[in-house]
Amino acid sequence: MGLWWKGFDIPNKVPYTRDRLVELYFFAIGVYPEPQYSCARIFLTKLFAMSTMIDDTYDAYGIFEELERFTEAVQRWSTRCLDVLPNYMKPIYEGLIDVYKEMEEIMANEGNVYRVNYAKEFMKEFIKSYMTEAKWVNEGYIPTMEENMSYRFTSCGYSMLTAASFVGIGDIVSNESFKWVLTDPPIVKAACVIFRLKNDIASHKQEQERKHVASLVESYMKQYDATEEYIHDLLYKRVEDAWKDISLEALICKDVPMPLLTRVINLARVVDVLYENKYHFTNVGEELIEIIKSLFVHDMSM
Repeated sequence: MGLWWKGFDIPNKVPYTRDRLVELYFFAIGVYPEPQYSCARIFLTKLFAMSTMIDDTYDAYGIFEELERFTEAVQRWSTRCLDVLPNYMKPIYEGLIDVYKEMEEIMANEGNVYRVNYAKEFMKEFIKSYMTEAKWVNEGYIPTMEENMSYRFTSCGYSMLTAASFVGIGDIVSNESFKWVLTDPPIVKAACVIFRLKNDIASHKQEQERKHVASLVESYMKQYDATEEYIHDLLYKRVEDAWKDISLEALICKDVPMPLLTRVINLARVVDVLYENKYHFTNVGEELIEIIKSLFVHDMSM
């Protein structure tokens, strides 16, 4: 995987993106701690990496017209679209196509290519939600809470990552598993709430120092004329309620195998670590480094 990441030549080709492969693998192993899911971990880590580059491109670097071209290229999903993209976007687009193509070849051997097709469609929706946010930024528009929650729960990538997490985990997955994710079931909605709100609370101040889509914190403050401290307390309460919803759904959701529900829950668990009190993923500090070392470096037998 290190060779794959090195091939992007981040310092020269995509210097504005966060170089976080180790942290992203930590994320993936939190979703799949089981040894038999090595292939799924690799696929998800690569998608995390691609999503990070895409996030940084839409949020911090890309010009509006270029983002429109990238969005259209993803909807078409063809290397023929490379000619219409600026040079800095080409390795990102090629990398995205290649990650799915590689997994497609693996799934073809198992007769499960349909899983990758579902995962692609979720990625396309994920990119479209980013384009909606880019339009808001371009227009200087602060969305209402309802608008913000509708689009930004998609742009946090949780549904896309949930579907992707199902691709490589064996025979327990079926066509119905992906259709279930498409219905926005309560447990996935609750996990999206945790992902979006913890991210926005942690990153709000830093992101608003530059031109960036309004966070849920900002939308709340404008719509209800409330203080930032009050909004933080309100959003933390919503996060707490979302965890209660997840616990309930894990008990009563009988139509979906527990190993699949576990991926949904594990994604939210890792988010809780990465965005607890600080913006750990962007500003990697000693606290996160020590957590990662405890898993991969320190001798646990001592």
